[in-house]
Parts: sequence; C-alpha cells; structure tokens
Amino acid sequence: MTQGLVRSVIGALAIVAGLAAPARAQTDEIQVYNAEIAEQGVFNLTIHTNFTPVGIKTPAFPGAVTADHSLNGVPEWAYGVKPWFEAGLYMPLYSVDRTMGFGLDGFKLRTLFVVPHAADRKFFYGTNFEFSVNAQRWNTSRFSSEIRPIVGVRLGDVDLIFNPILDTEYDGLKNLDFAPALRIALNLSKVWAVAAEEYDDFGHIDGFLPTNQQVHEIWGVIDRNGKLDFEAGIGAGLTSASDKLTLKMILSFDLNSPKPKDGAIKGS
Repeated sequence: MTQGLVRSVIGALAIVAGLAAPARAQTDEIQVYNAEIAEQGVFNLTIHTNFTPVGIKTPAFPGAVTADHSLNGVPEWAYGVKPWFEAGLYMPLYSVDRTMGFGLDGFKLRTLFVVPHAADRKFFYGTNFEFSVNAQRWNTSRFSSEIRPIVGVRLGDVDLIFNPILDTEYDGLKNLDFAPALRIALNLSKVWAVAAEEYDDFGHIDGFLPTNQQVHEIWGVIDRNGKLDFEAGIGAGLTSASDKLTLKMILSFDLNSPKPKDGAIKGS
C-alpha cells in the first residue's frame, strides 16, 4: 500500500468518525466487496437490480418505500484512478413498490481504497467510503454515509471475505450502525464460482437491538466472470425484521480498455 493510500484512508476515517451516526440500511446494493477495482484509466458500469417477492409489509417510516413486492436498483459508474483507488457514482437510485409506484431515491458518491492487484493476492484488504443524498421516501435523513472495511483471504479455491460495515447519519459516534456482510466462495474455475453470503444489521454500536429486531439474511449466490461479469442470488430472512425472500442480479462490464503500458504496442 502506498503512502498516498494510507494518508487518504486515515484522513477520510477522521472526517467521518467525527460526524458519524446510524443510517437505515439501504438495499440498492446487496454485495460483499472483495477489494477488486477497475484498472487505472478504465470506466466500469455495474447494474444492481433487486426484487423482494416476500418482504416486510409495513414501511420503516411514514412515506417510505414498502419492501414487499418492491423492485429497486441503481447503475454504479466507476473509474480506476490509481491501482489502489477507484471513484464511483451511483445514479439514478430508484425503486418501485405497490404503494407509491416508481420513484427516484437519491444518489451516492464512493471512494474505494484497496491494496493493489487484490485478485492476485492470498490476503487482501481495503476500505470503502460512501456519501449518500437520500430522497424522503428512502431515508429519514437527507444525508448518510457508509464506512466499509474489507478483509479477505484465499485458501486454495475458497475465498473468505468480511465487510464489517458501519453506517452513519452524522449524529454521533454512539449511533453508528453495525451492518456487517460475509462471503464464503468456492471457485469452481476461473469463470464460475458459488458462494454463501450473510448480511446483518445489529443496530447501534452502543447497544444492539434485541435479536428479533435485528436483520439477518442468508444468501446463495452464483458468479460468472468474463467480459461481462454476472452475479445472481437468492436470500432468506431469518428474523421478523428481515425480508423473507429477496432476489438480486448484478451485471458488470468495462466501458473502455486500459491504455497500453509504456513501451507496449497497441493491440498486442
């Protein structure tokens, strides 16, 4: 990791920690980060789509999107700035439910700092920072953020990845919301993988919610890697505060090719 990466991560942590507080977990992006980013100079587009055929039927707050039978998603636009830094924009974030119909839910800015060439390492790590501007139907707070550390290890054909996520609505450290994500993947080949994922939300770090009010979901996922990366999954909620059944699909592809390295012949 370069000195520039270390300074950037420490600086961002200091800014967010000084303002932090809990955020209601958003469901536009159901994914465990593996510290892999776009190559330097490459634009990438990832399309997130989620559908909840059996979800919570009561909105989280008056005027909120109702999860049951709702569709939501977002295009994620990313650019590889450095081998250790990717910048991203989620826009437009949208949802469709049976009560209010279609609506725009806001947008997000992302900065992702990682160890370079994570895909080639046995141990990899990074940190993601997101800043969200939310519509009233999506969150009670106009502004919120996410701090997502990334820690992973490869044991042969098995990947173990942990994202101990902290969400914030900028109202104090004690109100940080702990919403970790875990992935255990078996790489069947260089192209195909299957995985089990878990997504949780325990509540504020100064006092977790009772178990029946926490969110706990177990997912089965299949991945295909190539020029068009594809991920599909089905998730089951384990508590009354969790959606009972959710489906996800993620499509990802580069919009341009990386520039040839110095001395390389274009097209070679």
